[in-house]
Amino acid sequence: MEEGRGISGYTASYHMRDHLGDFEHVVLLAVVRLGNNAYGMTIRQEIERRIGRAVSIGQIYSALNRLENKGFVSSMVSDPTPVRGGRAKRYFKAEPLGVDVLRRARTVLSLMWEGLDPQTL
Repeated sequence: MEEGRGISGYTASYHMRDHLGDFEHVVLLAVVRLGNNAYGMTIRQEIERRIGRAVSIGQIYSALNRLENKGFVSSMVSDPTPVRGGRAKRYFKAEPLGVDVLRRARTVLSLMWEGLDPQTL
């Protein structure tokens, strides 16, 4: 690596809890995209629509729980509605730490892709 390249403080501040698995990365990006409308089913639909991958609602909530435990998202439960048979929705919001980890992941991937030609892989 060239002198002066890289992410300032990245190795010093990187911890396993800062790691995003591939699916967690996708789920967190969906939460950011959906803003105030990010709950289990809309997150699932956003992922399926964008990447064409069928995912179960259980996979979504499992990833969301991991993200919440890491402090990358927070959640709140809405009031129950008659439309949902009296059930409430659990809405998710990306926290500043989650946005930061997304930015760092993008930077790391960009640095690693730099100089590579995807067509030759």
